[in-house]
Amino acid sequence: MAKPRQIAVINAGSSSIKFAVFHDDPAQSLIFRGQMEKIGVAPTLTVEGSGGETILETEWGAKEINHGSATKVILQTSISLLGGEAVEGIGHRVVHGGTKFNAPTPVTKDVLASLKELCPLAPLHQPHNLSPIEAIMTEAPHIPQVACFDTAFHQTQPHLSQAFALPREITDLGVRRYGFHGLSYEFVSDRLRSVAPDYAQKRIIIAHLGNGASLCGIHKGRSVATTMGFTAVEGLMMGTRCGSIDPGVLIYLMDERKLDARGLEDIIYKKSGLLGVSGITSDMRALRQSSDPRAREAIELFVYRIVREIGSIAAALGGLDGLVFTGGIGQRDAKTRREVIAGCGWLGALIDDQANLVGEGRIDAASSEIPIWVLPTDEERVIARHTAALIDAGSVSEPAGTPPEMPGKALQV
Repeated sequence: MAKPRQIAVINAGSSSIKFAVFHDDPAQSLIFRGQMEKIGVAPTLTVEGSGGETILETEWGAKEINHGSATKVILQTSISLLGGEAVEGIGHRVVHGGTKFNAPTPVTKDVLASLKELCPLAPLHQPHNLSPIEAIMTEAPHIPQVACFDTAFHQTQPHLSQAFALPREITDLGVRRYGFHGLSYEFVSDRLRSVAPDYAQKRIIIAHLGNGASLCGIHKGRSVATTMGFTAVEGLMMGTRCGSIDPGVLIYLMDERKLDARGLEDIIYKKSGLLGVSGITSDMRALRQSSDPRAREAIELFVYRIVREIGSIAAALGGLDGLVFTGGIGQRDAKTRREVIAGCGWLGALIDDQANLVGEGRIDAASSEIPIWVLPTDEERVIARHTAALIDAGSVSEPAGTPPEMPGKALQV
């Protein structure tokens, strides 16, 4: 039997880059995964094996490392850990695909140029997503790359779910609701199909709760409505993002505080949410431990917004047959889950406190009118699957300039 090939995945954020390498077998078996954190401040690199064991930890102190140089470190680290085995392709999470990119796409220079044009739609995400792609094009141009989009999953939504009530000439510029976290929703909905096939075709709300947070209403495995819209700042309150806000507030701040676009961006993306309301931190774990009443208020507002938007998404679905929690907070914070479900009593939702503490699988009480699950998400694994599928389909050919004498050394830089 032929040895399975390896597929790498890079998921770049504003100050960190997650990465993983998978065997291209039916289960997309993990070989190792890691994360470069605090990029631009005091970078640290951690790599874990398939069982979660730490196999590498490195710190750089205050050394300046940007996303490009961090990508090079990740490539070199992966080469070492793989012992020279080839990687057949690299898949990337790209937040915004606009209307043009509605499926995973092989990266070419033209594709990269088109994705750069979308940076104004996701200014805090898109440039960082694209930086590793550019770095690999420079350091290892022979490696095929694939872009997988957070917006693509929501392309199935009906027109009314995507429309703003704006003049048509503005709508025609591409101002519409795109939705995000699509790779997470795709993975979780596929996972639900595996663990609860009777519900996979029904009306389900998935709550992706983390530093970025959103809800998605899914019917028959397809996105119907979601809380994020034109940008990833709309919808739920998040770690540092305010979520939905009356646009009149922004006009007021422009008039009264003389804020320009960048000043407004700084407030709504970086200084609001859990951090802004608490005045302490954006970390839910620290807020739970704090005795400061502002921390409690921040948590209560976070939960309130989730409960309120669950009602909105349930209305868009025309009813609700099940609820799924995922994301860092959704998967790990039993108190947040309990508080959200307590606010959903009108749906007949009831939680089993003991099952909720376990934190994975079914957590609804026997008397609950709807099932409730906690299902871990894995964006990297779904990206690996898409990348392998495009390679198998022949959609990803080796880029021009591939050194012909280097078969089996796809990661050499």
